[in-house]
Amino acid sequence: MAEAHTVIAIDGPSGAGKGTIARAVATKLGYQYVDTGAMYRAVAWKASLEKVAFDDEAGLSKLTERVIFGFENGRTVIDGDDVTEAIRTPEIDVAAAAVAKLPDVRRALVARQRALGECGGLVMEGRDIGTVVFPNATVKIYLDATADERARRRAADPAHASGKGHDLAFVATALATRDELDRTRAASPLKLAEDADFVDTTGVPVEQVVQRVLTLVHAKLGGSDSE
Repeated sequence: MAEAHTVIAIDGPSGAGKGTIARAVATKLGYQYVDTGAMYRAVAWKASLEKVAFDDEAGLSKLTERVIFGFENGRTVIDGDDVTEAIRTPEIDVAAAAVAKLPDVRRALVARQRALGECGGLVMEGRDIGTVVFPNATVKIYLDATADERARRRAADPAHASGKGHDLAFVATALATRDELDRTRAASPLKLAEDADFVDTTGVPVEQVVQRVLTLVHAKLGGSDSE
């Protein structure tokens, strides 16, 4: 049963397991799940479709404010187009990173993301959820893993085209580049919130990570949402 105003923020770099863990936790708790990275990717996809340059901050900001997002059954929809698979490509990886570093675009998307959390019962994952989007989130989790582990996961992920047809070294280099962009951008860089619980997922089975996160959630909620 979702509690009013309860928001679980899950942050971390690419390949740390955010999506897998956040979806599982949301399912266990009966909460809504939102992947904010998919929102940036969808904006980049839409901008490409409409020929809006990735450095056109004003144009991208207007686009971000008017589009309609949908998140049902793990799918990502923008203006009625299901882009779940289309946004998981190397080209969109690069485009999304370019879009995500623009302050006006981030402000527009943060406003949309905060609106999704107004009723609570939300598990939101990304790179700035506990630091910027919901600095007062009920629970803050930061997932991470070694660079080698994250590269292996991305290369083996059937849902992510950036790992298909490329060797591990290529994927590792691409992840390192994205990590550097995320951690050094001026607008909402990726970092560990001071009050977040750090969870290292290296070599840990998914089920164990999910249970660890649920234990942290139940502790913060006083056991009221326990299974």
